Amino acid sequence: MRYQILGRSGIKASVVGLGTWAISGWMWGGTDEANSVKAIHASIDAGVNLIDTAPAYGVGLAEQIVAKAIRDRRDKVVLATKCGLVWHTDKGQYHEIQYGRRVHRFLGPESIRYELEESLKRLGTDYIDLYQTHWQDETTPIEDTTGMLVRLKQEGKIRAVGVSNGSSARLEKYHRLGPVDSDQEEYNMLNRDVEVELLPYCRANDIAVLAYSPLAQGLLSGRIPLDHHFPQGDFRHDHARFSLENRKKVAAMLESIQPVACGHGVSLAQIAIAWTISPGRATHALVGARNAEQARENAGAGDLQLDEDELAFINQETERYASGIPHLL
Repeated sequence: MRYQILGRSGIKASVVGLGTWAISGWMWGGTDEANSVKAIHASIDAGVNLIDTAPAYGVGLAEQIVAKAIRDRRDKVVLATKCGLVWHTDKGQYHEIQYGRRVHRFLGPESIRYELEESLKRLGTDYIDLYQTHWQDETTPIEDTTGMLVRLKQEGKIRAVGVSNGSSARLEKYHRLGPVDSDQEEYNMLNRDVEVELLPYCRANDIAVLAYSPLAQGLLSGRIPLDHHFPQGDFRHDHARFSLENRKKVAAMLESIQPVACGHGVSLAQIAIAWTISPGRATHALVGARNAEQARENAGAGDLQLDEDELAFINQETERYASGIPHLL
């Protein structure tokens, strides 16, 4: 496993991290807590120390599962969670309904402090390594949001600050007002939008880039058959990205790059992860795992490095096949 510093924080995090949206079960058709804990343990045992979660993953459930898994391993984990998707207030901007609760985007200072304290309780810890704004709130001045994040860092409750799902303009404003160590965005072979502005800005300003959904919710793993039926409760059931037409496109793309995987003796999923964290791209990939086997496979990409010719070939094939496939959000 390779490790890189999160921005200028001094925190050394594994280049392959564990994302915990799926283990919450929300929009994934439910969860298996025992298997989720085993996945977290397998990740840590394989050298993964970066675990990314959020209160909004199952309105607290993902954080609670993470807490159970790291109870005796907190010192081995770079723990990342988020703020800004709330259900304790109706302030801010409406976001979604989750388990009967109205969730809003809100980054008011006192709300952030409340959220942090709730996360600390659920996670069973007294500090968070990386605290990130989950979704951006247009109703709250960034100055107010940043001011509270800086205070929480000064108090020792958080060690580093990150931003998620924001424009390059918002990221630049955060960065002007206070230290920003990371930016988390969707980034994979099917969605390369961040390459236009966000990646260059982060590289120029020593901001880590955490790529979520590097496997495009499993689509780039090569393990979803064309005739697979996603059940109700799984957001992929009716998402345009997972239409039969788009799955055929992705299957053709993966077949074309299969020789690269065979040459390294690795899986297509590991190739997709390694591409995401190749030089000039994301510094870290947050990959979901719902069992120990998936977790170990994902971690195996942490020391896989593709050469320039392989990367150029993969880029050519993604441009050839991925055009028109919808993004996650």
